[in-house]
Amino acid sequence: MSVVIPKQPVDEQVTVAVMEQAVARGAERRRQSLHAADLAYLPESEALRIGFADHSAVILPLGIYPELAALSSEECVRLTLGYAGGAVCLEGRDLHISIAGLVSASADLMAMASGVVAARNGSRTTEAKASAARENGRKGGRPRRTAAP
Repeated sequence: MSVVIPKQPVDEQVTVAVMEQAVARGAERRRQSLHAADLAYLPESEALRIGFADHSAVILPLGIYPELAALSSEECVRLTLGYAGGAVCLEGRDLHISIAGLVSASADLMAMASGVVAARNGSRTTEAKASAARENGRKGGRPRRTAAP
């Protein structure tokens, strides 16, 4: 049996500063992950409506998810949010499905998400990009293409 020595001391004294750092780390993790604010079963369309804090929502048809398609209408009504809004749960069946997993199982939603992320990342301007653009501007802008001989 080998002895594992922790990298951080486990007996660190809890001070106000340590608590504030822990709360800040937790808030940052929560901000970066997917957390639903409400869940509703829509019987007329046999779908789940998953709402978020900013009042946006996504509607997921139960038929494309085998775990959810097998549920009765009564069980769908009893679905709740769990894991701090990160999963859809049904305690009677011990069912816990990640919301991120539900969204990623839809090819169309993933294609849309990829496009949104690409557009957002493409619009970012780093200081290096801004500096290069200013330098090119001083030289009269981007050089014109010359036709191949």
